[in-house]
Amino acid sequence: MATASSSPPAVSGGSAATDSETLRKNQILSSKLYFDVPLTKVPVIYSSSYDIAFLGIEKLHPFDSSKWGRVRGFLIRDGVLDKKRTVEPVEASKDDLLVVHSESYLNSLKSSLNVSIIVEVPPVALLPNCLVQKKVLYPFRMQVGGTVLAAKLAKERGWAINLGGGFHHCSAESGGGFCVYADISLCIHYAFVRLNISRVMIIDLDAHQGNGHEMDFANDSRVYILDMYNPEIYPRDFVARRHINQRVEIVSGTRTDEYLKQLDKALEVAGHMFDPELVVYNAGTDILDGDPLGLLKVSPDGITSRDEKVFRFAKEKSIPIVMLTSASWLDLWDCINMV
Repeated sequence: MATASSSPPAVSGGSAATDSETLRKNQILSSKLYFDVPLTKVPVIYSSSYDIAFLGIEKLHPFDSSKWGRVRGFLIRDGVLDKKRTVEPVEASKDDLLVVHSESYLNSLKSSLNVSIIVEVPPVALLPNCLVQKKVLYPFRMQVGGTVLAAKLAKERGWAINLGGGFHHCSAESGGGFCVYADISLCIHYAFVRLNISRVMIIDLDAHQGNGHEMDFANDSRVYILDMYNPEIYPRDFVARRHINQRVEIVSGTRTDEYLKQLDKALEVAGHMFDPELVVYNAGTDILDGDPLGLLKVSPDGITSRDEKVFRFAKEKSIPIVMLTSASWLDLWDCINMV
């Protein structure tokens, strides 16, 4: 079945759609984003290139664009990770990105103004695009490489965590909300082709609606989307909401007990409705009490419980799970120790 991220509608008996899918498959098969990882490495993916920092401009957005290195630092400090045993991904190339994105969308990123709108940092518009490519877009492409590789590691090891990624506001043709590339959609398309997987469940527990992957997999029966989000905040994408298989709306001010109760119900329903071969878990910590964007009131212990519930859901059903983070060490410490 074609998805919203597929190339133009079929003509001449479906030949255009067939050609598009053949091209996509060939791009995936020739990609270098999948590579063998020795067993001495743990399935935790990170690169120092993830962090976005340039003259302090990144601090003009409330999203912490340098947190990924601190997350890794917390895990190493607490003895959860050995820095020599993490996996470094490779950068997603243009051909890799074209698996989901159109040429026109990628060309639009050659405009610093367009990138500034997507990342919501106006001064980026004033920078030469060569600097924007190096200081802003390159870190995003590295994180895309990490998300794609995470599915392969999860299939081999049962679980994998990318200490970045989860750019759930980006779809094939549109970025926004600090999300430039559709890493979730790319990860799933690679899994379809390279891992012979045909059913994927996205569990999106970021406080914001994951409108990007919802548009990319609109009406695609291979992908089941459970999205638990605050409907009162960005992006308020009512078109994308129609494509959520299981919508759980959590209003501003929702506290820990109620949040976890709703999650328990949602996971029980999801387990009955769909039998996935891979779970992609987008684990934002903007549900934390005091977060200026999420507007929820979930405690740090509540976030840990949330993540344990999702990992337990996958583990009890023997489903490989990929975890993507706009997360903190609060989440990852317990998840790594569970598996």
